[in-house]
Formats: sequence, structure tokens, C-alpha cells
Amino acid sequence: MAFEQKIKELLDKRGEARMGGGQKGIDKQHEQGKLTARERIALLLDEGSFEEFDMFVTHRCVNFDMQKKSYLGDGVVTGYGTINGRQVYVFAQDFTVLGGSLSETMALKICKVMDQAMKVGAPVIGLNDSGGARIQEGINALAGYAEIFERNILASGVVPQISAIFGPCAGGSVYSPALTDFIFMSKENSYMFLTGPKVVKTVTGEDVTVDKLGGAMVHATKSGVAHFVGDTEESTIQTIRELVGYIPSNNFEEAPMVATEDPIDRLEDHLNTIIPENPNEAYDVKDVIHAIVDDGQFLEVHENWAKNLVVGFAHMGGMSVGIVANQPKAMAGVLDCNSSRKGARFVRFCDAFNIPLVTLVDVPGFLPGTGQEYNGVINHGAKFLFAYGEATVPKVTVTLRKSYGGAHIVMSCKQLRSDINYAWPTAQIAVMGASGATEVLHGRALKEITDPEEKAKFIAEKEKEYNDLFANPYNAAKYGYIDDVIEPRNTRFRVIRALQALQTKKDSLPMKKHCNLPL
Repeated sequence: MAFEQKIKELLDKRGEARMGGGQKGIDKQHEQGKLTARERIALLLDEGSFEEFDMFVTHRCVNFDMQKKSYLGDGVVTGYGTINGRQVYVFAQDFTVLGGSLSETMALKICKVMDQAMKVGAPVIGLNDSGGARIQEGINALAGYAEIFERNILASGVVPQISAIFGPCAGGSVYSPALTDFIFMSKENSYMFLTGPKVVKTVTGEDVTVDKLGGAMVHATKSGVAHFVGDTEESTIQTIRELVGYIPSNNFEEAPMVATEDPIDRLEDHLNTIIPENPNEAYDVKDVIHAIVDDGQFLEVHENWAKNLVVGFAHMGGMSVGIVANQPKAMAGVLDCNSSRKGARFVRFCDAFNIPLVTLVDVPGFLPGTGQEYNGVINHGAKFLFAYGEATVPKVTVTLRKSYGGAHIVMSCKQLRSDINYAWPTAQIAVMGASGATEVLHGRALKEITDPEEKAKFIAEKEKEYNDLFANPYNAAKYGYIDDVIEPRNTRFRVIRALQALQTKKDSLPMKKHCNLPL
């Protein structure tokens, strides 16, 4: 009988822990259109795979009568499970328990799963829904945040770290997601900011809503803090599952191969005519991406921010690849501060986790102007350049059309240790375009010509002379900077063959403590 009583006590405690802050709190969460921590974990992980840690942990605080507000689990659900059969570690903050506020013991629970993820080499996924530090615990709550941040830092580049924001994430709590590799937000209830609307109003006099200050679309379109935004929590969690399918479990592994019936020698005839006759006319580089990847499937990262550069994951011949492509449809595909940051961050993630890079180039240069120079486009461009030059993963570059000036160098040129560089016959590789070059090369002669018709004729002749020399890939190919000029419709086959050839690539960096990236 005593034994049966102990079993009943265990089951009762488990039932209590699973209720979090109680039915009233759960109902309120649902009324706000939010899922509970356990519901989110159930959607994220394979059915029946979740193994929970620390279900019976409670906080230790006695300040402000906190001993009367004690809940099993203390506001976070932690453990491990699988996504499509692959092990991941997860923590989900429970807003029904004291607003999901972070205590010393909650931090210890989170740190435990992060430590174990590092030991076994598995991704960490954090589902954030918290009012911030638990004020009643004072410095202990702040110390808890710092313990988490330190683990985020040590885990960076060792295991993938993914954060999802499904409610408030304010003050110091924003820094853990910011230190991770990818941030997901849902449109309806997610927001992140360092200081809330009331503080903003007090300090600056500015009236701003929660959504306008730190809502999902603000961070997806303006700040670039959010990499992915979903319409609902369910769709956001499904995208997390999709992302995990493209990345390895740790920095010593390769991303898993994915079976496909899409033949590697599939020809895409429309690519032979996708580049417009007019060099100033736009086209959608995503059409090129969808045409060359397996089954047309492409998971875009930062879709709504810095749209002049497209980055994301795909499979080619079953191999996971990171794709970086200039987008002529947005700002003519120029590079600027934001797109350089976006590209650099993505390239460094792929390099850290052994994901080959495929770069599609159509870039007229860097965006000019005081706005860019004052915002440090030199430093931001240097980040992108540094990321490509430092990367040791297989790198395959295809120049589709323009590749001018410093932007040519930044976009994984041969001298940045790109392994195989192809070009389409439409490629133009030069210091600048024909119009600008004519002004520089023949500026004195142009000043001496006063007749408008004669000047126009002279400009046309010199631009043709320049284009004949540089508005093709063969001058670069003559020096070996382009390994081959390929037929556009055959791009998929040539890139996959290149990636297959590079699977055993070994490249190294000089011994150092760490680099000093131009931040």
C-alpha cells in the first residue's frame, strides 16, 4: 500500500507540474491566442519523443512572500526530444507561471540543457515567452541571465542555436536570442525591445506602441533582428522543423543528405533567356534559385530585410547548401550596409557548420551616398568580404550578369579562395560599367567635344569598345579567374558536380586565438 501511495504521489506531482501556473493561467494564454509551453514543445518535437528534465524544481526566493508563490518547474519546461528523428534540446518558458519571469532556478534549468547539448553535440531550441527578470530575486535573476548568455557564447559555432519569440521578450532577456543563430517570431503576439514604450515616452517623449517598437514585422523589415516571421505560432514552429532539416547537429558533422528523385542533369531551358537584353532591366534571381535546387524548394532567411540580397538554404543533389544571391529586382542588386551584414552573418553560419556555399552574382557595386558612408558601409562591406575570405567550406560561384568593382571581390571571387567559379555568357566582370568607365577613361577628350551629336557618337563608340572588352566573361576566363563559361540551362548539373568534387575539400586558417572581425 505504501508503494502504491508513493506512485500516486509521483503521478499527482507530475500532473501538478504539467499544469504550470494553473488552469486559469492556461485559459488566459489561450484567450490571447497563445499556446502554452508544453503545447509548443508538442508541436515542435516528434510525437512521444520528449524527455523532460527538472519537472520538480522550485524557486528558492523568500523575498516579498515569494515562498507563497511556488510552482513545480518554476516557469520553464526543459528537456530533449527529436525532430524528424534527430536529437535536439529544448526549453520553453511558461508565461502562466509568474509571467515566465526568469529566476535563478529557471536559469539553472536552461543552462543544464545547454550544457548537455554541448556535450552530446545537438542543437538547442529556446521558445521564449517571458516578462523578463524576476524582480523579487534581484541580482540572482541578473546572474541567471549572464549564465545563459555565457553558454550562448560558448556554444556559438559548436551547436546550432535557434530562438523563437512567442510573447514578450524585453530588457536583458533579448540578448540570449540575439546571441543565437536564428530568431523566429510570430506576427500576432511576439515583440522584442530593450526598453518598453513607457520608458521610451519618459526618456525621449516619443509615443510608440508595443507593436511599432518591437513587433515581429518591425524586426523582420527594419532592424533585421528576426530571421523568420510566421503568421501563427503553429506555422512558425513548422518552419523551425524545416530549418533543422537543412543543418547539421554540430560543427563536426555534415548536414544530413536528403533523398530526391530530381535528376542532377535536369535542364532548365528558360534560364538561357532569363537575363534581359537591356543590362539595366531587372529579373527575379529567385527564379534562378528555384530552377537549380532540388524540387524547387528554397528556405529563405531574412526574406523581408535587405531584399537586395537573397540568402537561404536548399538541397542540391541531396546535399544541403547555403545560397547567397544578388537580387536585381531590389535596388538593382547593389550591396549596402544591411545586405552586407545579412550576407556576412549567413556565410559565417554556413562556414561554422560545414554547409557549402553557392553564390549567384549580379551586382553593379555598392550603394553610393552620404547615408551609406555615414552608416559605415566600409566596415559592413568588409564584414561580408571577411566572411567569404575566411570560409573554408566548399564555395561555388556563378556570375550571371554584372560583377563590378569592389562588389565583384566581395561576392566570393577567386582570390577569396572560392573553389570553382563559373560564369554565364551574359557575365560582365569589370571595375565598373561602360558609362562610368568612359567618363573616367575619356573625360578630357569628352570636354573638348562641343557638338552634341559628335559627343554622343564618341560616347557610343567608347562604350562599345569597353563592352567588347569587359561585357563578357572571357577576359576573366583568360586569366583563370573564371574556371569555365557554362550554358545557363546546365547550371544545376555543373554546380552539383562541382559540389560533389569538393566534398573531400580540406582548407585551413593560420593558427590564432580568434580573428578580429571588423564589427
